Amino acid sequence: MPNQEPPHKKKTNVVKDGDRVNMLTCAIEGHPHFKIESIELERKGPSYTYETMKILKENHRDKQFYFIIGADMIEYLPKWRNIAELVEIVQFIGVKRPLYRTESPYPILYSDVPEMAISSSLIRDRIKENKTIRYLVPDSVRHYIKENHLYGS
Repeated sequence: MPNQEPPHKKKTNVVKDGDRVNMLTCAIEGHPHFKIESIELERKGPSYTYETMKILKENHRDKQFYFIIGADMIEYLPKWRNIAELVEIVQFIGVKRPLYRTESPYPILYSDVPEMAISSSLIRDRIKENKTIRYLVPDSVRHYIKENHLYGS
């Protein structure tokens, strides 16, 4: 679910929403259980998870929603808008990230996946420094970035 404007950081994205959606399309190609949800791109202003999840729950009353977050966001949960109400409508799934703690006063299920120090910032920085991102993103995404000269490639 690409967002419009993350409320916790200044939008510095120089890549158009269409390119972001296209990269996601490349990344999930061949994975029939994944779907891109564009609800946050359709709204203007900051993308607050609480408002998004309220809309999704209204539109899909029979569904249970899970929200996967890295440990960096687990630490940030106390600052999320309407967090007490949000944990009532969505189940958070937490994954470890190097240098971040996973303890939280909020109900989180933890997924035991290998810790990887890969972030969007790392990808963008490596591209700007003319370093490879091979094995860090799917080849289809890497090719899309190169073909469309994204992030200074």
